[in-house]
Amino acid sequence: MGKSIVKALDEVDLNIIKGELTALIGPSGSGKSTLLNVTGGLVKPTKGKAKIRNKDITNYSENDLCLFRRNNIGFIFQSFNLNPTLSALENVMMPLIYARVKQDKRKDMATHALKLVGLDDRKSHKPGELSGGQQQRVSIARAIVNNPEIVLCDEPTGNLDSETGKEILSLITKMNKENKVTFIIVTHDINVANNCDRIISIHDGKIIKDERK
Repeated sequence: MGKSIVKALDEVDLNIIKGELTALIGPSGSGKSTLLNVTGGLVKPTKGKAKIRNKDITNYSENDLCLFRRNNIGFIFQSFNLNPTLSALENVMMPLIYARVKQDKRKDMATHALKLVGLDDRKSHKPGELSGGQQQRVSIARAIVNNPEIVLCDEPTGNLDSETGKEILSLITKMNKENKVTFIIVTHDINVANNCDRIISIHDGKIIKDERK
């Protein structure tokens, strides 16, 4: 920034084990979201390497990164990021369109994903006709519809009331345990963090604590 150098991440060395449910915690501006974005191939590190499933994605082209993310990673955001003009089913089908899955199979896969999150009876509803918790469930269904091994979550309960947040966290925990999906969750909520197998604390771009239960 101008003549100042801001180290969003500073000598971070981190290995996430397959199947872990991991929380990234720390104050605003500590580097949590940057670390999540580097992990997911959304941001390239200026130094060092980012590896996913033993593949060095650091120098992948944008096209190769898109293909890699499409086949391996799901994303869940605080703001849901649903298309307001599409139904829940159509929103969940979107990643499958980019993956060139045939239409009949897309519908079956999206319906199954919505059933997993308890919304098979709301698949025709548009986001504006759903509660906040239901919208987040749709975004979770969209994240898992392509059966990714890794799901990255940026404050997935941040826009929800406490009770609905507990329901979403319970759903994420269930998918982690039953389907062995690796979840990495950026959160300010200590209750969310305490439900994870591993808590990584970040401050000023550095990992200051890494605890496993």
